[in-house]
Amino acid sequence: MAIATDLSKTIPMLPQPKLLQKFRVILNPTGYLQEVLDYAPDLGYMPSAGYEQPLILVHHPQALKEMLVDNRKVFTAPGELNSIIEPLTGAHSLLSLSGDRHRRARKLIMPSFHGERMYNYGTLIQQIIREEVERLPINQPFLAVELTQRITLRTIIEVVFGIRSGDRYEPIIELTRGILNRFQSPAATSFLFFSSLQKDLGAWSPWGNFVRARDALDELIYAEISDRQANPDPTRTDILSLLIQARDEDGEAMTPLELRDELMVLLFAGHETTAISMAWSLYWMHVQPDILQKVRDELEALGDRPDPMTVYRLPYVAAVGNESLRINPVAMFTFARLATQTTQLLDYEIPADSILMGCVYTLHQRPDIYPNPREFRPERFLDKTFTPYEFMPFGGGDRRCVGEALAQFELRLGIASFATLGKFELLETEPVIAQRKGLVLSPKNGIKMQFLGT
Repeated sequence: MAIATDLSKTIPMLPQPKLLQKFRVILNPTGYLQEVLDYAPDLGYMPSAGYEQPLILVHHPQALKEMLVDNRKVFTAPGELNSIIEPLTGAHSLLSLSGDRHRRARKLIMPSFHGERMYNYGTLIQQIIREEVERLPINQPFLAVELTQRITLRTIIEVVFGIRSGDRYEPIIELTRGILNRFQSPAATSFLFFSSLQKDLGAWSPWGNFVRARDALDELIYAEISDRQANPDPTRTDILSLLIQARDEDGEAMTPLELRDELMVLLFAGHETTAISMAWSLYWMHVQPDILQKVRDELEALGDRPDPMTVYRLPYVAAVGNESLRINPVAMFTFARLATQTTQLLDYEIPADSILMGCVYTLHQRPDIYPNPREFRPERFLDKTFTPYEFMPFGGGDRRCVGEALAQFELRLGIASFATLGKFELLETEPVIAQRKGLVLSPKNGIKMQFLGT
């Protein structure tokens, strides 16, 4: 255990007014975080809009390893620190639970996302992608993010919820889209960061409108859970059915409230994050057509309608996916950690009760790990195997994303499908940048493209 000494360094903070930094975090996070990395390449303080005290951003690999894995008794991960997302996901999901309750929930959920289960979902995911691409009008502009959101939202509804038709299918999709659109702009995100803005002043008010949409979605989800519990079908392999069948060490099942909250996490965090990564991969393959051709060359050897698991394991397809996740990480930060005592990370003093976050964005921009970090170069992932503390798009430690296997599977099948189902043209005349959308980073203006046909 590292204890702070008189020789410990003080963690630096940008010499700017704290209120200005808070607004920069909300309105221009990538520019701000790059400045933090340049000023404080190991650890740096960041005034937070979500917490009263400043956060310590950690973007040095060794410090991340110590914080996330090696020293978990000192750096704990209480769910209360994630309260900013509770309006969307509730208080009983993996994101909000702590201690034994968190471990119990993770043990119940993880088997449903085991890599071997992905095979059952692969053909369905390929079918969804094919259907959505075939629906694109020829030679008409569309936004890549809207295409990929349709794909990943259908995947969540059909693979996770196991709903492929019926009266609840379209309403769940439309309500989910509507809720996400409420947090489209950086300014609208303020409602999540500042609890004082979370006032229900009626259906016409922004927060009141959100609450009513969320309640309508809840009604549909609880009805689906109730129907499944009343009519169990052991042959079903969708994730909701597996969660309903799961039992903990005491033989207890998840409650409807627990199921609802976990489904909300998968619905909102699971589909949008993967959609954004998929859209970035489509963008980069058309910014650099040589990458697109390399993907096609790798796929040609597999013949028509290749097996989904074979596609998933293709080295260059995987490298394109990983480089998309590196250069444009969707999640900027890991979930927060709390220092339970005064200690050290590297040679920096960490005061007791400090809140720390790993910064995925700045980690992925470190030139000492990724030379020319703003260059999109999939070969990085063929030339070198990065540690989990150098490349961590899905977080790390006890709070690592449970849906990582499904997300990676969708992303790689998307890359392969976009390369082979037809021809796309990029209509953007300037480089596309990432901007805040809710709690994540998304391509500004959605990436305008057109489909030229098969």
